[in-house]
Amino acid sequence: MIAIVDYGMGNLRSVQKALEKVGAPARIVHAPAELDGAHGIVLPGVGAFGQAMENLRSGDWIEPLRELVSRRVPLIGICLGMQLLFETSEEMGQHQGLGLLHGEVKRFSGVLKIPQMGWNQVRICRTSPLLDGIQPGGYAFFVHSYYCEPRDLSVILATTDYGIEFASVVGQGHIYGAQFHPEKSQVVGLKILENFKRIVRQQATDDRQQPTDRT
Repeated sequence: MIAIVDYGMGNLRSVQKALEKVGAPARIVHAPAELDGAHGIVLPGVGAFGQAMENLRSGDWIEPLRELVSRRVPLIGICLGMQLLFETSEEMGQHQGLGLLHGEVKRFSGVLKIPQMGWNQVRICRTSPLLDGIQPGGYAFFVHSYYCEPRDLSVILATTDYGIEFASVVGQGHIYGAQFHPEKSQVVGLKILENFKRIVRQQATDDRQQPTDRT
């Protein structure tokens, strides 16, 4: 089961429908206790970074999410959800993120119209199981005014040009993020979600095959 976290900041049903379209069993969870038994996590998000973190704190989501990540449960952040994976954001002040990836979230400046809203190319720069089967230069649908600037460039899996070149897909271990909306990105988006399903399934298989402690 893939859990879609409902913390009051996203169009959850559209994400769930997209996952179901690629054959991924997905459930919207409304409380941390409902994460029990989840083999994968989707952290969606639309809106302001600070409010999103406040919702995660007030809903007691932060420690359960960190605990699952520490147990190697695959997680993908979508749009604002990808930004929340990082340490800080400058959106309307300074705000602390989940800190699962090193780096910060910055506002576009001196570029084209803000927010970026519409289709743009995703340029793959590193191989990853999340990007298997995606054609180079495929298009995805973006809606955002801020972008992630990872401290460790090796986590950048794909970039997009919007006046500057920014990280549009990131990944480190079993933690992933997509700045665009996969559920609105047709071929590219559905392939990302299908690949995430496979990552989740493989990790669940590996976990079952781990030897048990008989001492």
